[in-house]
Amino acid sequence: MTKFQQMENDGEQIKRFVFGSKSRHGASYVGEKLEILIPELPLPGYSFYTWPSAPVLAWFLWERRHSLINKRILEIGAGTALPGLLAAKCGAHVTLSDCSTLPKTLEHIQRCCRLNNLVPGPGKDIEVIGLTWGLFLDQVLQLGPLDLILGSDVFYDPSVFEEILVTISFILEANPGAKFICTYQERSADWCIENLLKKWDLVCSVISLDNLSEDLGVDPQELMGNHTVHLLEIVRKPIG
Repeated sequence: MTKFQQMENDGEQIKRFVFGSKSRHGASYVGEKLEILIPELPLPGYSFYTWPSAPVLAWFLWERRHSLINKRILEIGAGTALPGLLAAKCGAHVTLSDCSTLPKTLEHIQRCCRLNNLVPGPGKDIEVIGLTWGLFLDQVLQLGPLDLILGSDVFYDPSVFEEILVTISFILEANPGAKFICTYQERSADWCIENLLKKWDLVCSVISLDNLSEDLGVDPQELMGNHTVHLLEIVRKPIG
């Protein structure tokens, strides 16, 4: 499913992710197949490495790839942007975002796009913007209609949990039919977003990952490695 393809200048490493349905014996793919190349850099910070939550979310999207066509999708905290790139390759209109004060991260997202033959820019195949959680600047106010928000391992630091959820709450209020689908790597049993969800009128449910192994021949534990990853769906609390 994931292969190291090559080394490039300055220590850049290209990972090759292959999505498809496995044959009965799991030795080959049958039917549709999609490959995505992700460059990774040995730099400090979270943005230049593909964390275990990203392939889990990407495989979940691949299972629903036909429903992504023409959907308007925002990925927050995109980093190497594997889920968002897959959605774009499946026909969605995708905006990839990360912190507006991290220009190297935004440049790297653009590099990820180009490596997968997606042209980033307004009105292009895919768009890359700076979006800082908790700050309602023009980038948030001018997002336009959305059907789906994606987040891969954005809940990595409790100090930003409320900033994330207030941003999600604001976007979902403007897009009542939209959902926030995110993967969350469990790092501490003491971390909890339940009170914040209530505060910002959000409701969370856990999505089972069993279908990945049943329908696609993918072992979720193999994707997660030695980590525990949960798949969550967050929506606005219904009125009344």
